Amino acid sequence: MNRPNVFSAHHLTILGLMIAVTQTSRLFFSFIPNVQPVTVILILLTITFGTVDALIVGIGSVFLSNITLGMGPWTFAQIISFSVIILFTKIFSLCISKVKKPVFFWILFTGMAGILYGIVISIVQAPIYGMTVPALLGYWLAGVWFDVYHAIGNVVFFLLLYPTLVPLLNKVNQQIKKSQ
Repeated sequence: MNRPNVFSAHHLTILGLMIAVTQTSRLFFSFIPNVQPVTVILILLTITFGTVDALIVGIGSVFLSNITLGMGPWTFAQIISFSVIILFTKIFSLCISKVKKPVFFWILFTGMAGILYGIVISIVQAPIYGMTVPALLGYWLAGVWFDVYHAIGNVVFFLLLYPTLVPLLNKVNQQIKKSQ
């Protein structure tokens, strides 16, 4: 996307609203471990708005929700994990851009993103907590069920959000482009 270096007020407002939606959804589902629509919203934002906008929303929502849920060294790990997912989403979207009906591939991708999130967050947290490689493997394996919950939750949220959120985001993105 060719966008100017300066964000318009309309564009910043939309990003602020998406941060609020993402943060609120994370808080709303916080009672279910690792089952929150944040990852799916960031994937859909990457598909429709682009990598930079998704990174802004991802970082903003992590900071904002962690003010309520608790800030700590895991905040950095969450930001890195969501950033990796956003970058992989961009790469994946380029790889399947020629596929006529990519929904099935996106369903698989969102499920795998839950597993990827767990792997990345474990790797990033390992040096923070002074873990060795065997300890890291044990740490990740102990939490693999939470990654599976994340993957299943991502697939369910994708099936619920994709049909309505993608057309809405595409329409808003077109309005942003017109206002610039």
